[in-house]
Amino acid sequence: MKRTWRIAALALVFTGSSVRAAPMVSQAAPDAGGAPAEYRAMLDRYCVTCHNQRRDVPAGAPLRLDLANLEDPGADPATWEAVVRKLGVGAMPPEGSPTPGPEALTAFRSALIASLDRAAAAAPNPGRYVVHRLNRNEYAHAVRDLLGVDEDVAGFLPSDGGDFGFDNIAGALKSSPMLIEGYLEAALHVSDLAVGDARAEPATSTYSISTEVTQREHVDGLPIGTRGGVVVRHTFPADAEYVFSGRLLQTVAEGYVGVEGHETPFDFIVTIDGAEVFSARIGGPEDHEMNARNITVAREAIDGRMTSPPIRVPAGPRDVGFTFIDRPGQEQNVWRPALRDTQEAHNASGLPRLRSGNIDGPYNATGVGETPSRRRVFVCEPASPGEETPCAEEILTTVARRAFRRPVASADTRAPMAFYRRARDDGGDFDAGIRAGLVRILSSPRFVFRAEEDPDDVPRDAAHRISDIELASRLSFFLWSSIPDDALLDLAAAGRLSAPGVLDAQVRRMIADPRADAMIVEFVGQWLQLRNLDKVTPDLLLFPDFDDNVRQAFRKETELLFSSVLRENRSVLDLMDADYTFLNERLARHYGIPGVYGSRFRRVSIADPNRRGLLGHGSFLALTAAADRTSPIMRGEYVISNFLNTPPPPPPPAVFELDPAAPAEGSVREQLERHSANPVCASCHRYMDPVGFALENFNAVGQWRDAAPDGQAIDSAGRLADGTRIDGPAALRNALLARPEVFAGTVTEKLMTYALGRGLELADMPEVRGILRDAAPDDYALQSIVRGIVRSPAFRMRTKLFDSMAPPAPGEE
Repeated sequence: MKRTWRIAALALVFTGSSVRAAPMVSQAAPDAGGAPAEYRAMLDRYCVTCHNQRRDVPAGAPLRLDLANLEDPGADPATWEAVVRKLGVGAMPPEGSPTPGPEALTAFRSALIASLDRAAAAAPNPGRYVVHRLNRNEYAHAVRDLLGVDEDVAGFLPSDGGDFGFDNIAGALKSSPMLIEGYLEAALHVSDLAVGDARAEPATSTYSISTEVTQREHVDGLPIGTRGGVVVRHTFPADAEYVFSGRLLQTVAEGYVGVEGHETPFDFIVTIDGAEVFSARIGGPEDHEMNARNITVAREAIDGRMTSPPIRVPAGPRDVGFTFIDRPGQEQNVWRPALRDTQEAHNASGLPRLRSGNIDGPYNATGVGETPSRRRVFVCEPASPGEETPCAEEILTTVARRAFRRPVASADTRAPMAFYRRARDDGGDFDAGIRAGLVRILSSPRFVFRAEEDPDDVPRDAAHRISDIELASRLSFFLWSSIPDDALLDLAAAGRLSAPGVLDAQVRRMIADPRADAMIVEFVGQWLQLRNLDKVTPDLLLFPDFDDNVRQAFRKETELLFSSVLRENRSVLDLMDADYTFLNERLARHYGIPGVYGSRFRRVSIADPNRRGLLGHGSFLALTAAADRTSPIMRGEYVISNFLNTPPPPPPPAVFELDPAAPAEGSVREQLERHSANPVCASCHRYMDPVGFALENFNAVGQWRDAAPDGQAIDSAGRLADGTRIDGPAALRNALLARPEVFAGTVTEKLMTYALGRGLELADMPEVRGILRDAAPDDYALQSIVRGIVRSPAFRMRTKLFDSMAPPAPGEE
């Protein structure tokens, strides 16, 4: 049932229950230019005192409202968009300052928006498209979808950096000779795996396990009845023999080689696609006695025992597991059931732990059988030498069409075919020629770069619609971080993708596709900074049960919530207010939620209102804490930056740093209150600190607490900048959702930045507001926002930069 709009949803004070405010359906607003005298008088009385040419704002760039053009706000969007944003979150006028009241402020903001949007509609500006180099995640996803090779290319391509919070920003994706060489090395490696190579040289692939991973639990993807270890997706280059081995984590406890419970035997096993192919027993009296005599000899003996004989494996991708048979009751710890294996050097569980799994080979190769990659690449098989060249051209044409993301002509395969012929002239067989042609395609600028062409009949600096072919690429790299599939490319080639209803249907199809997981992981990981969880290292003495299992579960929980809201087409506000989350046993125990068992994540209802939504996720709470304590400043800054999109400016120079560990200074809250007494500091801290204080019941690793470490009761009460009183996470969430269009607008802006591959400009703000207006009747459903972005002029149009922007002719790159 759709919620009805009430003006109270924009009221500056929220006092009600947990029911979120209704979405706004904007009414026709008077143009700010239509009542300049009235609004000028209001500005002069309530705003110009601080925001004028003689007095700079204490923090950030000054707003000189005494000089601002109120007759035509559209002529000065830099000033008035800033005013619209501040009024939208209730940040102005500051608490305690005279105010004209919420109704007058709402009317003024609506009038500004109407004027700004009218000016933008009169002069569409979709922004300037910059040639976009595939970042390494996009490159990896593209070769997976193109050739069926799921390979980590991070070893070939350096980190991409980023801008505006994302690593797919075209302007930040620079190129260099070293980078181009990396793409070439990646192309060689991927082509080898796609075609297979019976003459491949033996090599060792090592899959390491973090020393912080607790290995007492079952690992998803491994057989039931096992514990610990790792499962990896490994591509075998040939039908051949391979040697598998495990290496134990070395510790200093008792001077032993890593098996603290060495009196008891344990069974190490290797699995391929879930089936056991090798097992070895380690530990027991003999190993214990050997270790006592000579640690080096014992280590070498155990390593040898954990190394398989040669095992024949068909070529292609396989799930390889290295793990232990789980036998309950083998734990040696008798003091208390620690949730983490390691407490500094001591392994409290007494169970052996793997440091790595290794695969050596190929040996004694007999050929390359049928693999998923070969089925995708070899669309024909030559029956005679005379058929080889035509078949090669058919293969490379088919690959080039999807790689270059458009229909191809014979000129497009000229260079790949030249590589094919050169490999054949050098004595290579048909597979070697195809492999060489694939290298040329995968290293081509037409694959590595996303370039768009301007029609000749469009004048310079004019906006125009992009072609359906270009729209297909924009859409696939937005929702899949990868190339278009055949269904999407066929529609685009036929000119039907932009037809009414067709584009929306494709958006729904692509969101439901598993390939959209890439967008979820990449977007959420950067918007909410989940990528930084690997840097979260809480103090081991204060939080002895925190390990990498919890860290990875934090990330998974948040990704699954976003996926649920997106794929179930729920309101984007459910990200803040969902009465459910996704947990496995380890994370449920960390939160103190009973009744969840096993390593599999499942949907769990949340009864505690303080744990609902992102504000109750350990990912956010751990990211915004120090190693040994919470940080109200970090949490407050995170919320207003990532949920309200109003980040504070950098602190002024010479600002003193807090030292919460100093007893003479009092509690963190007391120090911050003294700090905020300085007017320069207060200008930012009055926005951040109350938000952070409201979350103080969560400790540094996201667990609920009623008292601080010193035994004092948690004081989570505070007042937001707009005067709203809050006293904990639930009250903070209600206050944030009192203005639903603010959080929905933040998600829209972040998604639009990610979708466009560029930072948003002032010219984009009217489009953002239009997307929100269209999504409001659907309660800001996340798919409605995505469709609004895809339909927007910024996504479907571009501004012509030059009189001619034709790429090099095919084969002349």
